[in-house]
Amino acid sequence: MKQKALQDYCEEAYSYCYGCGHLNEKGLQLKSYREGNEAVAIFQPKSYHIAVPGFVYGGLIASLIDCHSIAIAAASAAFERGENISAHLERFVTGSLKVDYLQPTPLGIPLEIRGHAEEVHARKIVVNTVLLVDKKVCARGHVVAVRMPDIMKESA
Repeated sequence: MKQKALQDYCEEAYSYCYGCGHLNEKGLQLKSYREGNEAVAIFQPKSYHIAVPGFVYGGLIASLIDCHSIAIAAASAAFERGENISAHLERFVTGSLKVDYLQPTPLGIPLEIRGHAEEVHARKIVVNTVLLVDKKVCARGHVVAVRMPDIMKESA
């Protein structure tokens, strides 16, 4: 049986995210999978995800780090409550996103995104994520994820 992605546990009403929502036909549809104490995603940029010829657009890198980190936050909150990931995960959103671009990210090569929860609190979860190409870190992200505000739930 194939392992489900963390994003597959998101409620249908919240599965439209441009970065990871499976109901967004034009989105990136990032999929993150548990691997030990981390979560891992592989993303193959398209030719139009370009900054300058041969290199990935930094905004795409930020989006991948953001969505991957939010999935990690949701799973970490469930684990902190002693729950197994078998039903819908609670939805988190980005409170803060910091990305350090350490070296140019080449286009045409799969991107590996790895992250883990560094801090798990009642209202927020801090996640550290790296984006690698051929095992070299190209970008590092620090995300503060917060529980989705009620006003966002009401619009779904």
